[in-house]
Amino acid sequence: MTRPSRRAFLRQAAAAGIAASFTISGTKSSGKVLGANDTVRVGVAGVRGRGGDHINEFLKIPNVQVTHLIDPDTRVFARRIAQVQKLGGNTPRCFQDIRAALEDKNLDAVSVATCNHWHSLITIWACQAGKDVYVEKPCSHNVFEGRQCVEAARKYQRIVQHGTQRRSGEAWQTARDIAAGKFGRLLAARGRSYRVRNSIGHKEPKTPPPELDFNVWLGPAPQQPYHENLVHYNWHWFWDTGNGDIGNNGVHAMDATRWLIPNATLPQAVFSLGGRFLWNDQAQTPNLQFAVFDFGPTKMIFEVTEFKTAGGRQDRVFDGQSPSAPIRIQTPPDVKDPTSPRGPGEGIFGNFIACVRSRRPQDLDAHILEGHYSSALCHLANISYRLGQDVSFAKTPAELGDNEEVHKTFAWFKEMLVGIGVKLDSATYRLGRPLKFDPQKEKFIDAPDADKLLTREYREPFVVPAQV
Repeated sequence: MTRPSRRAFLRQAAAAGIAASFTISGTKSSGKVLGANDTVRVGVAGVRGRGGDHINEFLKIPNVQVTHLIDPDTRVFARRIAQVQKLGGNTPRCFQDIRAALEDKNLDAVSVATCNHWHSLITIWACQAGKDVYVEKPCSHNVFEGRQCVEAARKYQRIVQHGTQRRSGEAWQTARDIAAGKFGRLLAARGRSYRVRNSIGHKEPKTPPPELDFNVWLGPAPQQPYHENLVHYNWHWFWDTGNGDIGNNGVHAMDATRWLIPNATLPQAVFSLGGRFLWNDQAQTPNLQFAVFDFGPTKMIFEVTEFKTAGGRQDRVFDGQSPSAPIRIQTPPDVKDPTSPRGPGEGIFGNFIACVRSRRPQDLDAHILEGHYSSALCHLANISYRLGQDVSFAKTPAELGDNEEVHKTFAWFKEMLVGIGVKLDSATYRLGRPLKFDPQKEKFIDAPDADKLLTREYREPFVVPAQV
């Protein structure tokens, strides 16, 4: 009897629901150092939406080919094959399962544009397989996963770039001045994410389409019925697969705002409040939210809204308050500085490829460690929110403390609700639990139920390992 190939076994095991652990033995890439004229072969995982942008960006770079397309839904392949053929001149191979693609020794790097719940596991598996990784934001679905990505990149000496593109911008002179203390000690920093979203309604469970491997699509997420609010985009608004808008578009502004606070990594305390207003739909995540992070000398306040704003409140704005004067910076700032501390390469994709060639992770504009910290802020805010309780607007909560900027944000929160037609005398909101955090241990202090939400129960064989 002929022994089946590893690839055939994986396919059969997935079809049979066998919970076999995935190991990476024997899947290392060649490991050779790629020179300027050598072709870097990239596989893009998740090619329906953002993955199409990845293909465009990589194929602008000399001596880069997109050779592998990975997606559990085969309906997306034809359009992306045509895109690669037109821009790159080659025909890529297609895979429904990332594990099969990682077996190919001719694959140098993986670019991850999947749903959030897959970001970390693909990153870790790819590092173990000797591939470099560009991973979209947020790099993790929870705090534990982000740390494991950092450890995998270190252990396997991989180049891992995070998809927070503002790190590659040239327009950061003012930001550098703030971090250098030119304006004095920074008392408060405010970031915002603003994107109008409508109701997603309700979708009933049904049989997945035959072109979709729903088992692979779920991956590390819990087993659950298929419905069309999961596949494709609205997975963002379910806790099993997404992180709400704070972890979707918000992580960009979160990263930029944290970047401007000197030496900020993770906070010593967090709390968040918000709610899902107007829409009685299937989504679980808030559509209006704000969070407060305590970085010691500096309070960081972050706002998220999915409604049309009153008074011209804009996305991607950094506000700082120092003892000398308020600071307001559009992101990116008006001042462009060609000496900005960027790494080599054009833009964040070009920077990634340059570092793949040089093997210098210190030259990455958005190193995976920075991605972990900024993604973790989103997760910490959501943990506070999820452990909170629904309360009325009858009184101002004591949890706001005595910070004037925090009270201004709560006033905006109520003003925003009134502006969209919410009657505050009969409405409630979710008041998150204030939580103390140990930035070094990356654990909450005296909050075991919060610690449980730093990770999740994984579904075999799609397990983010405790030891990478």
